Parts: sequence; C-alpha cells; structure tokens
Amino acid sequence: MREKILDAIERDARIDLHDLAALLGMDEVDVANEIADMEKENIICGYHTLINWENTSREVVTALIEVKVTPQRGMGFDKIAERIYNYPEVDEVYLMSGAYDFTVIIEGSSMREVATFVSDKLSPLESVLSTATHFVLKKYKVHGTTLVPQHTDERMRILP
Repeated sequence: MREKILDAIERDARIDLHDLAALLGMDEVDVANEIADMEKENIICGYHTLINWENTSREVVTALIEVKVTPQRGMGFDKIAERIYNYPEVDEVYLMSGAYDFTVIIEGSSMREVATFVSDKLSPLESVLSTATHFVLKKYKVHGTTLVPQHTDERMRILP
C-alpha cells in the first residue's frame, strides 16, 4: 500500500487526496493517515515543484561538482557531507563510488557565482583534496519529467 501511494505522489504531488484514494481503491482517511505516518517517519521528506528555468527570464546555472575528500578519523563521510549540505547554495549531495567521493549539485545565477562557491567555501574545507566542476549546458529530463517539447510525427499515415 505504501509503495503505491509513494509512486502516485512522486508522479504528481498535487494529486487531490480524494482522487488518490479512488485511484488506489482505498479509503480517503486511510490514505491520509498513511501519508502522515510516512511524513513522521521521514519517508516523505518534502514536496517540490519542478521548474524549467529556461522558459523564464531568470538566469540559472546548474553545476555538478565532484569532490574528493580524506575522511577524518571518527568523522567518516557523514560529517563531511553535513558540512557541505549545510551551505545554502547546495541543492543536493551524494556519496559516490568511483574516483570522487561526493557529487554536489548547486544552482547559481552565473558561472562566477558557482566558481566563487567552489573556491571560497568548498575547496578550503579541511578534508577536501580536490574538486572538478561540470556545468549543465541543457536539461532534457529531470526527476522523470521531460523538459523539452516532444516532437510528434506529422507525416500522413498511408494505409495498405
């Protein structure tokens, strides 16, 4: 039951409770209670709106920053991640396998703003050995949602 609720609200967080219950064949009160329980248990951590900033006048630069660190004894990766994700500029932080330990995703108003964050805040952290910054040039699909217009085949179909 929980996974069905989560699947539905992940696709559409604005779905009406009545419609969600009907979709799942459940009682509205049961769905509401289950959602409340999952919020308390930190399974549902928030509700967000996906915005395609390219269709607005606001300039947004997204950067993925790979970070290599040396974990401090007794602190591990979690404490370093906490220091990084507490910066207000940081949108996402992931512990990774491979050549780098973390991937940090930030959005800024310019490349200079991102570069300043990396040089003034991220790189000077005691545990940080190196960083590699990659700028997103265009977003095609985010959180399962396609941001670019879908092209339809406008050719006339010829029947045999």
